[in-house]
Amino acid sequence: MRVLIAEDEQLLADTIADGLRRLSMAVDVCYDGQAAIDLVSTHRYDVAVLDRDMPMRSGDEVCRTILESEDTVRVLMLTAASGIRDRVEGLGIGADDYLTKPFAFAELVARVQALSRRSRPALKPVLERSGVVLDPAHHFASRDGRVLDLTPKEFAVLEVILRAEGSVVSAEDLLEQAWDEHADPFTNAVRVAMMTLRRKLGEPAIIETVPKAGYRLA
Repeated sequence: MRVLIAEDEQLLADTIADGLRRLSMAVDVCYDGQAAIDLVSTHRYDVAVLDRDMPMRSGDEVCRTILESEDTVRVLMLTAASGIRDRVEGLGIGADDYLTKPFAFAELVARVQALSRRSRPALKPVLERSGVVLDPAHHFASRDGRVLDLTPKEFAVLEVILRAEGSVVSAEDLLEQAWDEHADPFTNAVRVAMMTLRRKLGEPAIIETVPKAGYRLA
């Protein structure tokens, strides 16, 4: 899952991002509305978490830009205002959900995960293929009943490959979906993550390399 955090309180934005990354999500962060618009115009996100009151461009404007682009990204709006009218206005412009500050991080995670399952096509809550079971909501993975001790990045890579349901996933697609905007397209990070993931999955090997194309789960 790839998430955008647009929040002008930098400490809050960075704290949210760090927490989501520990749950194997790829997270980009910005601190004003114009930067958020630039990012959603460049990358594909599953969920955008937008502070409603941001400098440069408001969260409302960012939300409208997303809607006008006909993208499938889901929007979770954050606000310090707790009044019903404010929440109704936020939902009225196209936000999918609303969360009032201060909030519990666990609740934000639950809402982000719920919104990701509402993307088109709907994301399956639990993924299974070739004896591998992966539950993103509980950050659990196993193969043939053996629990897999994966790093957040290995977990994210495995999730992307499982969601492909046997189709080939290119290294570029993995960088786009499992890494953030700072990933170097010329890095060997994908190859290294794939090597360690294969080792932890064990034998027989179930992730095959398709020459000049990418990776595929048998």
